[in-house]
Formats: sequence, C-alpha cells, structure tokens
Amino acid sequence: QVQLVESGGGLVQAGDSLRLSCAASGLADHPYVMGWFRQTPGKEREFVAAISHGGNTYYRDSIEGRFSISRDNAKNTVSLQMNSLEPEDTAVYYCAASNDVVFVRSRERYRYWGQGTQVTVST
Repeated sequence: QVQLVESGGGLVQAGDSLRLSCAASGLADHPYVMGWFRQTPGKEREFVAAISHGGNTYYRDSIEGRFSISRDNAKNTVSLQMNSLEPEDTAVYYCAASNDVVFVRSRERYRYWGQGTQVTVST
C-alpha cells in the first residue's frame, strides 16, 4: 500500500521560509517522479514543483527562484524548501507520485497523493 505523508506546514509571515517534507512508503523500487501541488478553496489544484528520480527539477514559473525541490531516494523522501514566502503562497500543499516522466506538470498524471499540509502566509 502506497502512502505519502507530508509535514512541515504552518503559519508564517511574508518573507519567511518553510520546508515541507514528504515521506513515501510502498512505492517499491520504481523511478517515480515526485511532485508538489497546492490548492486554495474554490480553485483547481496547481503544479508547484517536481523532481525526477535522477534529480531533474521542474518548477512553476511564479515560484522558480524562491522554492527548491529535492529528494533522497535512499530514504524515500522529497522536500520543498520555500523561501521569501508571499501571502499568495497560502494553500494546502500536496505531495504526489507519478510514473510519467514527460507530463510532470499535469496533476492527472499523478497516481498517488498525500493528505496535504496547510501553509498560511500572513502579511
């Protein structure tokens, strides 16, 4: 059984940093792409960042340079370092896994999802 568990969310002020982590289990020995998505009420879940098994990274245009995704394949973890947070970054952040190495920005391609962690950035 695949399980993705996010941690690290919280309430911070604009300009602060947060580091989200995702612990994956049950994925077996498969080169999954790991991604982070976020969602606010009334809006679609949107792509934030992704990283391939080999370490290729992909980012949403609006966050590139502020966020950094990384993974530890030995520990089956993926992290999202978020710097210079803005109120517009407020959302529930989800960790996800996909075996599609091409359409890494498409949420429909992700088969497994975590429960999400809330990030709130105040002014």
